Amino acid sequence: MIQITEKAAQKIRDLLVKDGVPGETGGLRVGVQGGGCSGLSYAMRLEIKSRERDQVIEENGARLFVDPKSFLYLNNTTLDYREDLMRQGFVFENPLATRSCGCGSSFTA
Repeated sequence: MIQITEKAAQKIRDLLVKDGVPGETGGLRVGVQGGGCSGLSYAMRLEIKSRERDQVIEENGARLFVDPKSFLYLNNTTLDYREDLMRQGFVFENPLATRSCGCGSSFTA
């Protein structure tokens, strides 16, 4: 399972409204792809609806879509949203990541 913090869920809901994506079916697609300075990188984009084989995670009023391959790397991850003086954005707290880059957008599993 993937956990969605309340702060991340609020940001997802805000982005859906801002981009005109219907909240009843839309959500944030999260995935893992090859690349980045540590070997794998996180990918995200808004989508109108899930795909046939997606894992659909709903928590705190937000929805994530995850393809089966990415789910293997993201299982037990917590998706958070943080804002501080240096940066703002989604943060993956992934217990499967054995190493990550300084910016947190790529990892090794």
